[in-house]
Amino acid sequence: MLDAVPLIIPAIPFAFVIGVAVTDAGLSPLVGWSSAPVIFAGAAQLTLITLLGAGAAWGAAVAAALVVNARHAMYSLALAPVFQRQPAWFRWFGPHLLIDQMFVLAEARRADPPDEFRRYYLAAGLSFVLFWCSTVALGLVVGPGVPTDWGLEFAIPVMFTGMLIGGLDRSPKWIAALVAAAVTVACAGVPNRAGLLIGAAAGIVAGVLADRGRR
Repeated sequence: MLDAVPLIIPAIPFAFVIGVAVTDAGLSPLVGWSSAPVIFAGAAQLTLITLLGAGAAWGAAVAAALVVNARHAMYSLALAPVFQRQPAWFRWFGPHLLIDQMFVLAEARRADPPDEFRRYYLAAGLSFVLFWCSTVALGLVVGPGVPTDWGLEFAIPVMFTGMLIGGLDRSPKWIAALVAAAVTVACAGVPNRAGLLIGAAAGIVAGVLADRGRR
């Protein structure tokens, strides 16, 4: 739980942004808040709420949210060997907690014995759930009253950048990150934010090739 705290704090402005988005979209507070435990992925949650508020069709909004969340499939691939050593109930429940911050923490503990990994994962993951649901609720109340010139939405890329930099400990990872960023920017105009998926795929290919080159 203590390990989760440094990654929780930068997400507080993010939750306030969600609260503002729910208000701007015209959703009822209860419906907007319920997206926190159901989706439990801030970027996808924000994408869905924003697009629905802009009048997008349900299908298009859900498709865009799924594209944004596609990176979670990569987290699953990375942690699959660790989860295969876990009980069936954990393999079903655990992936719901696999947000970006949890991947950062879990990746560092993948060598732990299965029971220790499971306890660590659940303690940190459920801490994030409690925090996120509580802070989104607070954001619904406080967020709309925050002046727009505070630029709370800037907290989102800052939070992700902080997590990214902490994991770049080898040159192939740096290459993957730089290629993914460049391709994502170049594909910013692709519909339904599919540029994120294209950039991620390009980063993976670049990282794999760079890793093979080192060997």
